[in-house]
Amino acid sequence: MKIKLLLLLAFMSASAMAQEEEAPKPEPLDPGYMGVHGMVVVNAGSKLFASHMPLYHKPHDAQIIYKLESKNPELTYLVRDADLVTIKPKPFNLQRLIRGEEVKTVVDVYMGHFERGGMKTYEGIEVTLSEQVYLRMLADIENASIKRTYDSVEIGRGNRLLVHQIQSSPSFDHLVLFYENVNCVTEFNTSSSVPSQGELINKLSFCGSMKPLYYETQDFRSPF
Repeated sequence: MKIKLLLLLAFMSASAMAQEEEAPKPEPLDPGYMGVHGMVVVNAGSKLFASHMPLYHKPHDAQIIYKLESKNPELTYLVRDADLVTIKPKPFNLQRLIRGEEVKTVVDVYMGHFERGGMKTYEGIEVTLSEQVYLRMLADIENASIKRTYDSVEIGRGNRLLVHQIQSSPSFDHLVLFYENVNCVTEFNTSSSVPSQGELINKLSFCGSMKPLYYETQDFRSPF
C-alpha cells in the first residue's frame, strides 16, 4: 500500500513539473511601447490611483488606470489638496501595464501638468503601480461625434470612477470620481464632439455626489 502511495505521489509530482514546464511564456515586450509615460494622480479618500495620459499613437495609445502605492505620505496630502498632480516616471515599457503587471518605478511629482509649466514638488519618489483597474486601447476607436460614453470603474466603499471613452480626433480625456454607486445614464449626447467640462458635469449630475478629477482636450486635437 505504501509503495502504491509513493508511486502515486511521484506521478503527481512529475505531472505538476511537466505542466509547469509546458506553461506558455509571455510574448516578448514590444519595444515600441518603451518611453516616459506621464500620469495623473488622483485620490479616493486615502487611496491613490494613477491614470495614464494617453495619446493616439504608440507608445501612449492606451487608457489605463492603476492603483498607486507609495510610502511617502506627502504624496497623498498633495493629491488630496491640489487641483492637478502629475507624475513623470523613469522610462519603462507601457505594455507591462497593458498586461496587468505590477510595476515598481521612480517618479518626479509635479503640481500641475509636468509638460506644461507644472512645478516639480518631489523628485525621485519610489512608487508601485500595483493593480490594473481599467484598460482601453485606442485602436479602432469610434469617429468623433456628439455621442458620449463613460465606463464605470468600481474602486471600493461605494466609490467609482467614470472614464470617458476617447474617440478619434477631436476628442477629450475626462475622469470623474463619484461617491455613490447611483444607477444613472452614462451614454448621452452633447452639443459638440468636445463639449465644455461644465456641460459634461451637468449631464452627469444625476449620478450622485462627484468630484471632477481630470479634463484634457489639447492632446486630442490631432492624431499626431
